[in-house]
Amino acid sequence: MESTTDKKPNRLIYESSPYLLQHAYNPVDWYAWGKEALEKAKTENKPILVSIGYAACHWCHVMEHECFSKSDIAEIMNQYFVNIKVDREERPDIDQIYMDALHAMGLQGGWPLNVFLTPDAKPFYGGTYFPPAHWKHILNQIHKAFLNDRIKIEQSAEAFFSSLNISEIKKYGMTSAETSFSKDKLKSMYVHLKKNFDREMGGTKKAPKFPMPSVYRFLLRYYYVTHDKDALQHTELTLQKMAMGGLYDHIRGGFARYSTDEWWFVPHFEKMLYDNAQLITLYSEAYQITQNELYKNVVYETVDWMLREMTNEDHAFYSAIDADSEHEEGKYYVWTYDEIENLLHDDITLFAEFYNLRREGNWEHRNNILIKKYSDEDFAQLTSISVDELKQKNKKWKAILMNAQNKRVRPATDDKILCSWNALAIYALVKAYQTFGEKKFIDTAINAALFVQQHMISKNMLYHSFKSGKPYIHGFLEDYASAIQAFIILYETTFDEQWITLAQSLTEYTLENFFDPEEGMFYFTDIHGEKLIARKKEIFDNVIPASNSMMAQNLWRLGKIMYNEKWVNIALSMLSKTEKILITDVYYMSNWACLYCDNIIPAAEIAIVGHDVYKYSTQLHKLYFPNAIICGSRQGSNSIPALKNKNAHGDKTMIYVCQDKVCKNPTDNLEEALMQIQHLNAN
Repeated sequence: MESTTDKKPNRLIYESSPYLLQHAYNPVDWYAWGKEALEKAKTENKPILVSIGYAACHWCHVMEHECFSKSDIAEIMNQYFVNIKVDREERPDIDQIYMDALHAMGLQGGWPLNVFLTPDAKPFYGGTYFPPAHWKHILNQIHKAFLNDRIKIEQSAEAFFSSLNISEIKKYGMTSAETSFSKDKLKSMYVHLKKNFDREMGGTKKAPKFPMPSVYRFLLRYYYVTHDKDALQHTELTLQKMAMGGLYDHIRGGFARYSTDEWWFVPHFEKMLYDNAQLITLYSEAYQITQNELYKNVVYETVDWMLREMTNEDHAFYSAIDADSEHEEGKYYVWTYDEIENLLHDDITLFAEFYNLRREGNWEHRNNILIKKYSDEDFAQLTSISVDELKQKNKKWKAILMNAQNKRVRPATDDKILCSWNALAIYALVKAYQTFGEKKFIDTAINAALFVQQHMISKNMLYHSFKSGKPYIHGFLEDYASAIQAFIILYETTFDEQWITLAQSLTEYTLENFFDPEEGMFYFTDIHGEKLIARKKEIFDNVIPASNSMMAQNLWRLGKIMYNEKWVNIALSMLSKTEKILITDVYYMSNWACLYCDNIIPAAEIAIVGHDVYKYSTQLHKLYFPNAIICGSRQGSNSIPALKNKNAHGDKTMIYVCQDKVCKNPTDNLEEALMQIQHLNAN
């Protein structure tokens, strides 16, 4: 293999993005997105190729190796196009616009995303991965069309430009202003959703299978509101199948991005911070309801993986770990039978049964992906071994295999720090702490939050990314929404008022600089940010919830804590606008549906004041009250409206259970407080 030191780098060598740096030794004359490239296209009257991907993307690597590394292909690209590389994780605003353009062309999206633009950055053609022969053909055909059919290209580009600038609110008929929410409508959402349940393997009836954490967080809330056991059973089936399948890394902990099949068996081996953060949250909440030890193990092992492999020296979290090592997807994670036999010796038979190992391999090239078909308890019963002995053996096996794995060539780590993804991780760690009481979880969350506070916030303005000792790129709505959410839960757990103050100030900033008062939703980009060909609003929840649904939740929760009716009303208005789509397609509106659930049962506003505030709050946090608001202080507080005029009685810590600012009789008895909360729910 030719060393990069033998090649001349292109201008991407000066970038900080790991994805752009992966292309720094291509013969393609790449530019990063910016004024220089865009002006060059206008000056030279050349079409622009925008190629978008991310560092852990397998097919991005394939196309880089097959196409962008080849001098004959690079020659065509350099002669006829201005070539721009974009890291979608650094610039989700650019990715969002050109992905929408691809969908407007009637094509399926994915990465790498390759879109051809006119010199004024308007899209006219695109696609995802292209094999080399096809790519050369496309490049030549577009060049000829640009020379000979320029008018048609301009007309096509104008049509796509117009489509991109149609308001999402108008496009999807989101005009309702009613704020009445009902169980009947909620049931309609669930009825539509469950039509696609895979009743055998969990998840939905399609491949590939993505975890989609917000879908199952909605099902947990739906169960909480309706007591429909079917919703809980399907969630449990899904969580168990994911945790036992190849999607989960049984040796190192953590989840891969998705399963390529319907059985959660063959993963797409890249590991993303955002997936694992949200799955920690989901498994923690599921444990609150079920007390299933499998969920606890998943949370602890995934947190351990994050701390071991995804944390920098300043306590912030990296973005991803690649799927590939030595140009092979999954090579780091799979095993031959002989390898494990040489490591475990006499235990190989038991291990092989436990993890579905086959001498001929259960995957390609005689390799095995570790999966479990039985729970620890069922397997112990089948093999006449005690559960405790099995767990001890499994712990030893994992240590041996991890040690062997550590000697392999490790996949690359995308070491940039993203504000939004770090905030999701902070939220997850706090939720795990609430559920399990593990001190290292909250300590880690606070350290990461302090990193964001100290290095990624300036005068209430967030930065999106941090690398090489400095922040860069002004924050997007996803950064503000995720950070506000993280700071709210940090306050509700630690009662340290700096976090609620920070959440408030960031919320005020988003309302001033992102909010569209005419349509009642938030733009994805800051009004002071770079002006692109369209300014979009992110409405639909995907693997990561939409920034608008997160902001609606934040305004609702923060409004309840701070007695800010305006914020609560904005949240409810936002939610009401989504109702039409919610009822028919809740799968892509599931985080909105969580907020819908929160408004079916009255929200318990809980204030705890007195010396034992943490003792009582710790007990409350272990329980599943998804729409409860919890505030606390040892001495009371005048700066938190939900705590005003609420005091301890002598040396007795008092719990106030309220609804819409009207409180029941305060009590120093936790059981009585729980009865008051349940009485609210019953009504």
